Amino acid sequence: MAFITISLGIVLLPRHVSASLLAALFLAVIAPMAILLFLGVRSGRWRDADVSFREERKRFYPIAVTLSALGTIAMWFAGAPGYILRGGILTWFLLIAAGLINLWFKISLHALFALYCTVILYRVSLFYGTAALVLASLVFWARLFLSRHTFAEMISGAALGIAGGVVTALI
Repeated sequence: MAFITISLGIVLLPRHVSASLLAALFLAVIAPMAILLFLGVRSGRWRDADVSFREERKRFYPIAVTLSALGTIAMWFAGAPGYILRGGILTWFLLIAAGLINLWFKISLHALFALYCTVILYRVSLFYGTAALVLASLVFWARLFLSRHTFAEMISGAALGIAGGVVTALI
């Protein structure tokens, strides 16, 4: 969540996006996902906020996909620029793809979104993209070090994130 929030700030602030649109983006997209994770752990639905177990993700993905779609629709109603809406739609597709893949194999959502943001930040500037790549590499290492994922799960999440970032950056 932190990686995505900071990346959005870097992309949006130089474009002088209104404070009301930033607030709407936070309230429609980031806050609902954070609340979903918090309540999922608190209720015992998930063992941790990472939803680390593939079986638990079967309940996570339908809600996350729905929240992503609703957040993108809310951004459309708020008059968000096209690049925000395209990013929202691609994020929705990434969550759908991750959910479908999860039927057979758990991928790293941390790697997916860290590298998705990294590719997009390279489009903004070499400095921000490189800084994000360093942080994404640390996320990649940490997830392996904490034994949250196998190397294959990390690579598959990273590959999906890079693909989504390339598509988002090109459209």
